[in-house]
Amino acid sequence: MGGGIAASVVAGATYGLANLMFSYALNAQAKHSMLRSGRDDGKVADKGPRLDAAEEVEAADWFDQSKQPVVISAEDGIQLHGWLFDPDCAGAKPHLYAICCHGYSGQPQDMAKYAHRFARLGFTVLVPALRGHGLSEGRYAGMGWLDRRDLMRWISLIIDSDADARILLQGKSMGAAAVMMTVGEPDLPRNVVAAVEDCGYASVGQQFIDCARSMFHLPKFLAKPIVTTMGAIARRRAGYGFQEASCVEQLKHATIPMLFIHGGADDFVPSRALDENFDACASIDRQKLLIPSAGHSMSASTAPVVYWKTVTNFVTRVFGL
Repeated sequence: MGGGIAASVVAGATYGLANLMFSYALNAQAKHSMLRSGRDDGKVADKGPRLDAAEEVEAADWFDQSKQPVVISAEDGIQLHGWLFDPDCAGAKPHLYAICCHGYSGQPQDMAKYAHRFARLGFTVLVPALRGHGLSEGRYAGMGWLDRRDLMRWISLIIDSDADARILLQGKSMGAAAVMMTVGEPDLPRNVVAAVEDCGYASVGQQFIDCARSMFHLPKFLAKPIVTTMGAIARRRAGYGFQEASCVEQLKHATIPMLFIHGGADDFVPSRALDENFDACASIDRQKLLIPSAGHSMSASTAPVVYWKTVTNFVTRVFGL
């Protein structure tokens, strides 16, 4: 009898902690939600020198002055908001589009320097606010999994206006996960030509286990059952579980050229995710870049010359610029 009571206490405590973590991490309407911070990835690992600080200031100014609002409906009916930007160069080639996706608890403006780089290459750029973020509706963060279908709606919006569109997908952290999950969709249009992911995780479940250990200092034997329970709560309330929300599994169905980037000093999304995602990717044309000293989402700031040379060469080659 005593053992049964103890088991009930443990189960109750596990559920209580899992429910608390679910509300804190995924419920945008919760009083103490991390999503209310409006800071990309909570800035938990945004450390190190910014060698591109001047570029970030210039890009932020361009973002504010050039943005054009656009709104669509998601498959579940919620309203999604984004910003559209015209090419920022002379003689831009037609039919070039890039979609840039921000990270967890972030905002579209976090993608200003990335969007500006692609606009200067001649792309029309779309920067959506992911569900539960910014102006977009949605009670729960999609962690890339719900966002993959939202991203398909943004892709359709572009194709509906330009049947000859050639589209680049790019994202960082949770936005990178959304991109990787999208490229594995069976109905991905042929208009999507290539993708660039920066510091994306391998799976939602593993990422929450890593966060439970690094942020809440839970031992592995506690973190795993709590996150498993958290995933069951997410399935019931948010409409998806953690088991299927896997970049690794989606990448097994990828066919387009892919560029994978990660920081070697990333202590938020461990750098092992780079190899896990790269190795899982079924694309014949794929490459990876590790910036050894870069923290989470800091690769472009830590080594801007290497970062943008790699990205620009990849995009120029694939799109024939």
